[in-house]
Amino acid sequence: MVVTSTRSPVRSSVGLKAVMAVTGIVLVLFLVAHMLGNLKVFAGQTSFDHYAHWLREIGTPVLPGVWFLWILRTGLLVSVVAHIAAATALARRARAARPVRYAHRKKVRGSYAARTMRWGGVIILLFVIYHLLDLTAGTLNPVGDPSRPYANVVADFAPSRWYVTLFYTLAVVSVGFHLRHGLFSALRSLGQQTPHGERRARMVALLFSVALCAGYLVVPFAVLTGLVD
Repeated sequence: MVVTSTRSPVRSSVGLKAVMAVTGIVLVLFLVAHMLGNLKVFAGQTSFDHYAHWLREIGTPVLPGVWFLWILRTGLLVSVVAHIAAATALARRARAARPVRYAHRKKVRGSYAARTMRWGGVIILLFVIYHLLDLTAGTLNPVGDPSRPYANVVADFAPSRWYVTLFYTLAVVSVGFHLRHGLFSALRSLGQQTPHGERRARMVALLFSVALCAGYLVVPFAVLTGLVD
């Protein structure tokens, strides 16, 4: 009797790419929504505080307290873990498929992307941990008062805390590199594989990443330079 083993469709290369695509979309949508929320700081303290408190009340009275935020955080955590796991599995399979290094192969672009994703991922992970301790838990914030979100942001990026703005900038730029590479790869997978299509995909990925980075960086630099106080 022949025993055949069946692999889950999710664990196939196609399934792993689908996992990366779905989780990537979830994370990008969150990044865009979070950026738009951050920009409310330019509407003034009252508007920004109202927005921050509204986030804590989404779903009430169906959901008690801040349950919506915890559901959102759990979903984001699952998406991040699934995204990293799928990317790691695909990378290992790609290496296993070509165990012998070719002496005359182009590797500049591929190795640059790989290095960017590696060190960028470490910076992003460290920043997320710091960001949660700073503006979510409030333990690392000079104000640390959940009822005063606007004051927390202003205190966080004050000129005397320029190193926080620097770290924030490095993390956001790392996200930009990661997003640019991921979006370009996704567009190529959708059929943009002609020379013209690749140029268009590269331009779309670059413009989107630059716009997202600018949207995130304008807030800390506005506080740093005194435009927001």
